[in-house]
Amino acid sequence: MAWTGRYDEAEPQRVNKWLGQSGVCSRREAEGFIERGLISIDGEVVTDTGRKILPGQTLTLCDGSGPAPLSVVLHKPMGIVSAQPEPGQTPAVRLLTKAALVGESPTIPDRDTRLAPLGRLDMDSRGLLLLSDDGVLAKAIIGPDSDLEKEYLVRVTGKITPEKIARLCHGLTMDGRQLKPAKVSVVQGQELRFILKEGRNRQIRRMCELVGMHVMDLVRIRIGSLRLGDLPEGQWRVLTDAERAALLSG
Repeated sequence: MAWTGRYDEAEPQRVNKWLGQSGVCSRREAEGFIERGLISIDGEVVTDTGRKILPGQTLTLCDGSGPAPLSVVLHKPMGIVSAQPEPGQTPAVRLLTKAALVGESPTIPDRDTRLAPLGRLDMDSRGLLLLSDDGVLAKAIIGPDSDLEKEYLVRVTGKITPEKIARLCHGLTMDGRQLKPAKVSVVQGQELRFILKEGRNRQIRRMCELVGMHVMDLVRIRIGSLRLGDLPEGQWRVLTDAERAALLSG
């Protein structure tokens, strides 16, 4: 189904209610279209099922007959790049083979599959990597308004002091800009836990260098409500509908 309509009522109305009253689809179907990223208003994809359309705005319902977006959870090993490999490098999407799949998937990615990393991990880091062609999900995780936490376990060399931890949490400047406040704590020994709400290039490694420490190992274990769990390194699984909904809700 594909449909475009201009809203000319006097008062704002929920998108699902208007589509239902217009005979385009049921309210429940409209909510499903929103969750799949198929509805936009004036060119902006609608992500909130409670969104209201305003007088004069134009709504577009895209054709949902094609395949649904694919989102996968990968435990990325070290030595693998998230995307855009240089000669001799292996991109993460090449690990998405049938042999490495945990559970079931509606499709097995091939060499023509384009799945973007929603929050990159550098080649020397490992852990939770989410790959997807879901634009709505991408906006929720890496869009400019995203407020999702990303959690990492980091093993460092160098002396750990309360003063250094305080600076890591708040007070560092990178590339001429103040970093957002972070949550940094000692797990045990030389292992630290970082919880960030931003993701600048090699941010944790550079933060540690600014306070006289060096990262030896870095593993991402959580993005928002999504956890790496016991997924084996080098293997992948499909993101569930419940996990997607939780990420969209923040």
